[in-house]
Amino acid sequence: MKRSALFLGLCVSLCLCLACKREELPKSTCLKGRLAVQGICMNYVIEVLEGQVDSSQVEMTWKHPMTGKTYSKAFALKSICSFPTNLKEGDEFYFSISALPEDKMCAQCKAYSPVPNKGLSIEICD
Repeated sequence: MKRSALFLGLCVSLCLCLACKREELPKSTCLKGRLAVQGICMNYVIEVLEGQVDSSQVEMTWKHPMTGKTYSKAFALKSICSFPTNLKEGDEFYFSISALPEDKMCAQCKAYSPVPNKGLSIEICD
């Protein structure tokens, strides 16, 4: 009896999980950004192009120390494990700021490339 109740509970849980779908955010609630610098070892710099972002979360002006180029509303990418590999330097995309902490479950080399002091974990909007 206990086994069948446990089995039934597992089946219901599995069905509920499979029925759940990650809610897609409409682009209107997302920010528009650009992969401004595609540094080595996922040391990426993203620049906010459109949308309201808290100025305490980004560098309002960041100057790349090696190139001298200045970027507005820039931040270092923290969510390196989930960032799409098809996005290249200069590409524009929509994203939301993730409440989840930085994901460190993927391999990352430790070579240095300059990035802003402020960093964010993000999720790409579909």
